[in-house]
Amino acid sequence: MSHENEYPESLVSALELIWGDGYMAPGGPGNVAKLLDGIDPKGKRILDIGCGIGGPAFEMVRTHGATVVGIDLEAPLIARAQRAAKAHGLENRCTFQTVEVGPLPFDDGSFDVVVSSGAFTQIADKRGILGESLRVLRPGGQLRCYDWLKSDGEYSDDMHYWFELEGITYGLETLQEYAQHIREAGFKQVSAKDATDWYRREARREYALMQGELYPRMVELLGKAEADYRIENWRMLVAVIDKGEMRQGYFRGTRPALT
Repeated sequence: MSHENEYPESLVSALELIWGDGYMAPGGPGNVAKLLDGIDPKGKRILDIGCGIGGPAFEMVRTHGATVVGIDLEAPLIARAQRAAKAHGLENRCTFQTVEVGPLPFDDGSFDVVVSSGAFTQIADKRGILGESLRVLRPGGQLRCYDWLKSDGEYSDDMHYWFELEGITYGLETLQEYAQHIREAGFKQVSAKDATDWYRREARREYALMQGELYPRMVELLGKAEADYRIENWRMLVAVIDKGEMRQGYFRGTRPALT
């Protein structure tokens, strides 16, 4: 089954304006540092799953001294990341490629670290992608991911409306379900940390910026109708986070050493 691109240029531009150049998930360089906390990335080979347009990968190379391979299902995002890598002079340490749904195109034990920021949310077969993440890690390798989550229970009308505004595929899990998938994929030393309070503050700040100082630039980039649409999107994001329905979390796991 072919993948249908879900990130139009207008949405990518809006996300960059809100979250920073090259970023399609919140937190910027600080989020990358959180993902890599406790790891010495220097000289490590890192796989960034759902790399988008490359911002986190560039940070891992420039600030943390890693070599990064970024992969994504969406060819336009990869093309943009490749252009940015060349513009930054990082193409020798930071490469990007489009992949298909299914097994990852890498040998067993190819990477020291696998990271993902807000991407596994859109994958229905979490057990499959986590199993592949385990396979491509060297023994003792680390999985680090940040992701969007849901609360227990059925989705409210507000959540369905927010999904409609987003126009993006979501396969949300609870914090506990997500952690269990990681364990069942074969990872050890699994930890899960709820980050909802942090992003609740961030989402409110972002919404205020979009209504205020960012608004003229959003109109310039997107047009008034699209800018207003994205602001409504963020209004509902804040609403479902405030209701406790939309949540965020950080996860860790280790591939067991060979015995």
